[in-house]
Amino acid sequence: MSQQPLPLDDELGRGAPGRPAIGRGPNRGGEFSQRDDHAPSAGWGAARSVGRVLAEGRAPLKGPHAVLKMNHENGGFDCPGCAWPDDRNGLHLDICENGIKHVTWEMTRKRVDRAFFASHTVTELSGWSDFALEDQGRLTEPMSYDPATDTYVPISWSDAFALVGSTLRGLDSPHQASFYTSGRLSNEATFLYQLWVREFGTNNLPDCSNMCHEASGRALQAAIGTGKGTCDIDDWERADLLIVMAVNAASNAPRMLTALAEAHRRGAQIVHVNPLIEAASRRTIVPHEFVTMATFHATKTGTMNVQPRIGGDLALLRGVAKAVLERAATDPGAIDQQFVKNHTAYFESYRDQVAATPWEHLVEQSAVPEHEIRDLAERYLAASRTVISWCLGLTQQEHGVDTIREIVNLLLLRGNIGREGAGPSPIRGHSNVQGNRTCGIDNHPPAAFLDRLDEACGITSPRADGLDTVATIEAMRAGDVKVFVSMGGNFSMAAPDTEATFEALRNTDLTVQVSTKLNRSHLVHGRTALILPCLGRTEKDTQRGGEQGVSVEDSMSMVHLSYGMRKPASPQLLSECAILTGMARATLPNSATPWESYVEDYDRIRDTMATVLDGFEDFNRRVRMPLGFRIRQPARERVFLTESGRAEFCASPLPDVMPPVGKLMLSTVRSHDQWNTTVYSDDDRYRGVKNLRTLLFMNRTDMADRGLGEFDLIDITSFARDGSTRTVWGYRAIAYDIPVGNVIGYMPELNVLCGIADFSTQSDQPLMKHQIVSVVPAASAAHPQDPR
Repeated sequence: MSQQPLPLDDELGRGAPGRPAIGRGPNRGGEFSQRDDHAPSAGWGAARSVGRVLAEGRAPLKGPHAVLKMNHENGGFDCPGCAWPDDRNGLHLDICENGIKHVTWEMTRKRVDRAFFASHTVTELSGWSDFALEDQGRLTEPMSYDPATDTYVPISWSDAFALVGSTLRGLDSPHQASFYTSGRLSNEATFLYQLWVREFGTNNLPDCSNMCHEASGRALQAAIGTGKGTCDIDDWERADLLIVMAVNAASNAPRMLTALAEAHRRGAQIVHVNPLIEAASRRTIVPHEFVTMATFHATKTGTMNVQPRIGGDLALLRGVAKAVLERAATDPGAIDQQFVKNHTAYFESYRDQVAATPWEHLVEQSAVPEHEIRDLAERYLAASRTVISWCLGLTQQEHGVDTIREIVNLLLLRGNIGREGAGPSPIRGHSNVQGNRTCGIDNHPPAAFLDRLDEACGITSPRADGLDTVATIEAMRAGDVKVFVSMGGNFSMAAPDTEATFEALRNTDLTVQVSTKLNRSHLVHGRTALILPCLGRTEKDTQRGGEQGVSVEDSMSMVHLSYGMRKPASPQLLSECAILTGMARATLPNSATPWESYVEDYDRIRDTMATVLDGFEDFNRRVRMPLGFRIRQPARERVFLTESGRAEFCASPLPDVMPPVGKLMLSTVRSHDQWNTTVYSDDDRYRGVKNLRTLLFMNRTDMADRGLGEFDLIDITSFARDGSTRTVWGYRAIAYDIPVGNVIGYMPELNVLCGIADFSTQSDQPLMKHQIVSVVPAASAAHPQDPR
């Protein structure tokens, strides 16, 4: 067996005083280490990693064949990893290391069947590492929790659907159920999901956007009238300046490295803004460029690094705007006067707010010297076309909405919205998280959308806002939500405040997990629980109407079809659409919605979607065009659907983001060998870490102030805004190039520190990247022998 138990006295993964903590990876043993690694991103390091993954997954033939079909039109399947857009020129190796890992992880030959569940109780499995759980392989048939034996036992699909339906119908109110989705659900399944839930009678549709990019959607909607970025991949190829904020592209969107390398070759400026100097900001060897691979020739992927403190991005951006406006006093060409006059509102109030903010305050709050801010401003002034992109390092903060509004402010000053090679470009994480929101997963849906849905589908949608992710957890804890349905993901490990989330899930009457592999959320369950296994993105989906394709929307609003190519892992697997229609019919037996017809032929789903969703007109024809189609973005055409009818400047006050005296500011990140909550190994190649996940990257000054040496054991305590504290024990301090007063550690291990009350008042997102903590030497002076 490959499992390695967590500390049995602490399923939450907090560790225990006086001993080294154990992370949620494989914990295979061996010496842990950390070294400076300035090797190029991707290249041969990625190739060796992929070879190891294919060998360990026992897929040396099928794996490469699947890779050749990934992200390709004409029968290919969409990568189930990140949402970076596919190459518009038909690139035949539009792949990355993490995508291959993700596909191979899904294509494993290992199986979790009824014999496995009969041999292991939930209590026993709860002591296994998260890696060990997922490493057991693909789920093969629907299972139901049996409290008498503390095991999962087989249940037929019809009985599983009947259980869901009878439980939901037995609630006092539809609002006593909440329906979550991760970002992997297809557009068609998403539409069916929200249709079922709204016909049932609630808008309790939390999703991973509530935890990831909610701030982006709210900021962009308010500023330019759309909740999405305006850029496409062609804009990235035409930009003179790319500003990449709060993302390590080498791990989170590896195919972006190609765009960065090409930008550098054509002479564009590439500025990376991040508390850490990450691998993606240095050099890369693009794997599909065979000559550069053969000659070990690396291309730069950055021309400048800026390291603000955690939460200091708003001050940095305002400093750049201040320098631009100062230049405009003597050079009218510094700002786009005609654009500002004809297409924007509230410029004067913003200009006055910037002028009133002293440089000393901007420098203090950003932790970036004035000359560096001015250097960035000079690059911005010199560029004719600028794209600014960002990820969760900006959104999972208290002031995330204001920070993204400031990005838009800066772009508006020089007319960098609504023309080629320019604009805001949020980098979504999961493969269809943007499509989920587009197709109706929204706990506060627009009235216009509900009106069209009702007219097209003959239902009466509820109008009251539903619960988001944090509110769902609180409602489950209070007993107000009694049924929790999750379409994909690993909610128990992705959510904040692990202890509160576990308590909440266990306080429900029924949890339903639609999944491909075993994970922690199957063990942290309600009094009744179902595991419903679904097809993976790589597998053929055959219905009565023949082989079906599903669509996804990438980060840049391109929609395209995805067709699985492999035989399903088990004959008992159903597609996401089939599972949803089965639950919907069992819940709403008298529904006039043609659930059975929808699942027979997904074209019928798309025909209905075309009448409901803006931009999806003539869906079935357009999605079959080469590379699909792009959803129209009015703001790209300088049509701003805001209250003023213009793009709106925002003069938000500059927040104080300095940590309290003696405290530090914590942000969580993923390691390189990880995708969301799935941890492939305990290594982080791009940060030079080997065999260690329970760590904290710290500035050397902060370590010295606390009497800490390299790899010393430390205890970390977080301080929530409601006055509560949370502690993890036995982590290790690692010196790293990071601003003083800031520390970085890995999720999901450190999600336990983010209190349920710690969510942004602007976006309602958990503050995963904005936590006040203390770090002290480990409680026990005499540490036992390290089990590694």
